[in-house]
Amino acid sequence: MFTTLNVISHRNYRSVFTCAAFALALALPRTAVAQVQFEDAIKDLSSENASVRLKTLQALRDAGYPEAAVPVPNLIIDTQDNVQRQAIATELDLFLAEKVTSRKDLEPTVEKRDSLGAQAAFERGPLVVSLRPVPSEVLNALRVAAHDENPRVASEALYAFGALTSQLDAAPRSILQRVSEQDLVTLLEGRNSSLREAAAQVIGRFYARRPSDPPVVAAIGDALLASLNDKDHAVRMAALRALGEIRYEPAVQVLTDLINTHVKGDEIDGALDALARIASPSSAALFREQLKSKSIARRTVAVEGLARLNGTVKLGEIQTALAKEQEDEVQLAQSFAATMLADAPIDQLGEALVRPRLHDQARRYLIELARGHANRFGRHAIDPDSRIRVEVAEILTLAGDSSALPLVTPLASDQDPAVAFAGGRAVAQLRQTGAKPAS
Repeated sequence: MFTTLNVISHRNYRSVFTCAAFALALALPRTAVAQVQFEDAIKDLSSENASVRLKTLQALRDAGYPEAAVPVPNLIIDTQDNVQRQAIATELDLFLAEKVTSRKDLEPTVEKRDSLGAQAAFERGPLVVSLRPVPSEVLNALRVAAHDENPRVASEALYAFGALTSQLDAAPRSILQRVSEQDLVTLLEGRNSSLREAAAQVIGRFYARRPSDPPVVAAIGDALLASLNDKDHAVRMAALRALGEIRYEPAVQVLTDLINTHVKGDEIDGALDALARIASPSSAALFREQLKSKSIARRTVAVEGLARLNGTVKLGEIQTALAKEQEDEVQLAQSFAATMLADAPIDQLGEALVRPRLHDQARRYLIELARGHANRFGRHAIDPDSRIRVEVAEILTLAGDSSALPLVTPLASDQDPAVAFAGGRAVAQLRQTGAKPAS
């Protein structure tokens, strides 16, 4: 049975391929028949002529036909670099989510997103990828290609892997995590600094600790800890971020020592942020000390860390320490703490979603607050501002809590096409994952 989103996607792909059949005929060599069948195009993927393979990939990419996903992975590990890169781009395009476009004088339409490079797609976050299951053949080929001797091919494969794994359900994600451990550790220890940075970023996304996840294995966490000694600053920063995302508790003492003795500037910020995400009670004293910092970023992160220590910290001590605080970022963090520690309403956080400077910070807080508490978003789900309704649908999607279904289901029928699209995706994903509320 198709959900609303599935029906849109299915019709769209069929329409795209029908219109693209003639384009395929033109794009393939002149020896191809005028009415090129899909099977004929797939045969040309095995051609000994690299130009034929490349042109066929481009045609399949332009057509956007989903059945091409399974035959294409063989070319991700092709002998020709340009064929590999085209194969990676083709797979990525096949799994990018659609987008809504509309004008006041036209009916809204759903269309394929603009093509994105692998790194750009990864940086856009999980919602850039559609809900169609990515075949294991694709993910395995990308994992292998991430070791390619051409750093550009390897980088694109690695970022594509990181982007496309974001929609995996718990069971296949866990299996792939185990299979991928050594591959990613090897990349993290490699000679190319850009690949080491990419590996740390992908680890942070792929192994990010979910409420029901067991602790991340030591092989991954310890490899990130070793990367804190990397000669490349960008690699060290990516490793710090990843340690926080995977909530690697054995890192607490190392990170604390870094702050107290070894690092300066943004690496202190990165280590403090990692500690705030890990949220060990042993870090409470450090966070309290940082409330007095001259740095806006450090005061903000200190509040975040204390906010996650419910049972160890009282809201009043944060409010007292920051009674004269004037900076918006720190005040917003205090609103987050008020909800975490005292179940305060999320109104100020919701309002910050339409303030460009505070948007990302507020959205990050709200995703965390939504897990197990979707009822907090009831008023915002019917906000007159369509931007807020879109944000609510996306936040509840990313929170992955199926108790939000009663809130997002009406959004799938919203009169605003962007809201309806975001709501439809939320319904589809929350039904598909069957996620449990966070404990």
